[in-house]
Amino acid sequence: MVKIVQVDKNDKYLGLIDKNKAHENRGILHRAICVFVVNNKKEILLQKRSKYKKLWPLYWSNTCCSHPKKGEAYVEAGERRLKEELGFSCQLKPLFKIYYQAKYKSIGAEKEISMILLGQYKNQKIKPNEKEIADLSWMSLAKVRAQIKTKPNKFTPWFKKIIKDKKYAENMRKICGK
Repeated sequence: MVKIVQVDKNDKYLGLIDKNKAHENRGILHRAICVFVVNNKKEILLQKRSKYKKLWPLYWSNTCCSHPKKGEAYVEAGERRLKEELGFSCQLKPLFKIYYQAKYKSIGAEKEISMILLGQYKNQKIKPNEKEIADLSWMSLAKVRAQIKTKPNKFTPWFKKIIKDKKYAENMRKICGK
């Protein structure tokens, strides 16, 4: 049984909760990370989530996502998860936090306070974990926005929120240009 960190709306630690329970019904608020890795062309490394994912399988999303373990800092969790999912590591820096809640069919939901982390890709060898990732693609922010506009049901709700929400737009421009 995997335990994740349950928090209040101010991201204050409340205790540990079973990961599956945290994602049932409308979800229970917990801590998460969303990693964005960008190359020297300012393209974002996107992943298509594995068919084995319980929530949003085969949807496109940011480079990787996960949950910090008890006592694990956001950056530490992001660096760990990047290595587990993609087989490489890079230094990450925290950018901002988002709150979101999204229901996936009748299967479950996300209800998270998520730290957005940024890393710079330096031509490391990428070895995707097939249990986590079905496909990868490098995309400019402009292309991502165009894809979300024409095919919104192909992307995870948290990724769309980060990319589309006006309060995060300036951060995304700093990361990826236009």
